[in-house]
Amino acid sequence: MKKVLITGSNGLLGQKLVKLLANKEDVRLLATSSGDNRVTSKSFDYQRLDITDNKAVQDTLNEFKPDVVINTAAMTNVDACENDRDTCWKVNVDAVGYLLDACETVGAKLIHLSTDFVFDGEEGPYKEEDQPNPLSFYGESKLASEQLLLSSTYKNWAIARTIIVYGIGENMSRSNIVLWAMNALKEGKPLSIVDDQFRSPTWADDLAMGCWLIAEKDARGIFHLSGKDIMSILQLVKRVADFYNLDASKISPVKSETLNQVAKRPPVTGFVLEKAIKELGYAPLSFEEGLEQLEKELKNQ
Repeated sequence: MKKVLITGSNGLLGQKLVKLLANKEDVRLLATSSGDNRVTSKSFDYQRLDITDNKAVQDTLNEFKPDVVINTAAMTNVDACENDRDTCWKVNVDAVGYLLDACETVGAKLIHLSTDFVFDGEEGPYKEEDQPNPLSFYGESKLASEQLLLSSTYKNWAIARTIIVYGIGENMSRSNIVLWAMNALKEGKPLSIVDDQFRSPTWADDLAMGCWLIAEKDARGIFHLSGKDIMSILQLVKRVADFYNLDASKISPVKSETLNQVAKRPPVTGFVLEKAIKELGYAPLSFEEGLEQLEKELKNQ
C-alpha cells in the first residue's frame, strides 16, 4: 500500500491526480488544499492544508506519514506574482522548503511541479539540463524552489516541469487557455492573440500520469512533462477553432509587447521529452488527441 499526499488538490492537476489515484487498490490517498474539497468522488480522504503554515505541514505529514507527496499547489498567475511578490515567494518557495523538511522527517518522496518559465525562451525547446534564466518573478520563484531541492542533502525528490496545462475539473476557480479560446470562439468574439510566444500545451491527464509514473518508478531528478506539439499561442487558438469548426476569421495576430503585461514571458519554450519517454514510459497525446478527450469529458459533464 502506497500512501500518497497531494497538495493543491482543488486545482486542475490536483483533481486529475485525485481521479487517477482515488480508486487504485494499492494507494491510500490524502488530498489537501487550502479551501473546501471540490472533487465529488468519495473514495479518498480530504483535509484542508495551508502549505505556507510550517507547523500545519509538519503536523499533517507526521500524522499521515505518506510515502509520496505530490506538490501541485502554487501561485501560477504570472502577473499577480509580479505584483504580489511576498505572497508568491511564501507559496512558491517557502512552502516548498516546509514540504521538503517534512518529507525528510517522515522519509517521503517529494514530487514538485515546476514550469517552462524557469527558462528565458531564447533557445527552446529545452532539455532538463539546459540552463535556467527566468524573465519573471514567477519564474524566479519556481527556480528558487527547484534550487531548494537541488541543494538539499535529502535526495528523495523529483521535479516535474510542465507547460500550459489544459482540461476540465470541478468548480474550478481558474480557466485555461483552451477552454477560454473555445468559449470565446463559440461566442464569436474578436480575439487578439500573440503570435510570438511558442509553447507545448499539456493535457492535464497526461501530466497526472507523468507524476504518477515518477512515483511508481521511484525516479529522481528533473523531468520535462508536456504535450509533444510546439505551437504559437496564435496557432493554438486556430487549432481549437479548426477542431470545433468555429469561425477563425475574428482571430487577429498581435505581438507580446502590445499587451503591456506586467511580467515578461519567454518567447519560445517547449520541451524535449526524450528523458521522460525513455525513463518513465511517458506517452503524451498530440494536441488534437487531447482536444478529443476534452470534448468527451465536456459531453459527460
